[in-house]
Amino acid sequence: MRGNDVRDLALGFPEAEERETWGHPTFRVRDKMFMGMAGDETTVTVKASKEAQAALVGSEPGTFFVPSYVGQHGWVGVRLEHVDAAELAELIEDAWRATAPKRVVKAYDAADAG
Repeated sequence: MRGNDVRDLALGFPEAEERETWGHPTFRVRDKMFMGMAGDETTVTVKASKEAQAALVGSEPGTFFVPSYVGQHGWVGVRLEHVDAAELAELIEDAWRATAPKRVVKAYDAADAG
């Protein structure tokens, strides 16, 4: 996957916005970060549980890694050249769902069902 494809996925969710922080793009919903992208757009980090992080890194260490700084909180690093597009889309959606307010997620689900 390419950086622009990942950016489009992240910004496709309600209230998602891109903001440069610490010298690289971050993606947020209501000022809470759910994804970050390296400045060279070769990797992203997504919010996840520690259990999901362990499962992903354990199953595909060439694709997934524990990132610096946020890895201790369960975030997962993803090497874009190796990741399956559908799997990454699911990880980004899960990260957005874990970060967005419940009523925003509920409205998204209702619109998607209709």
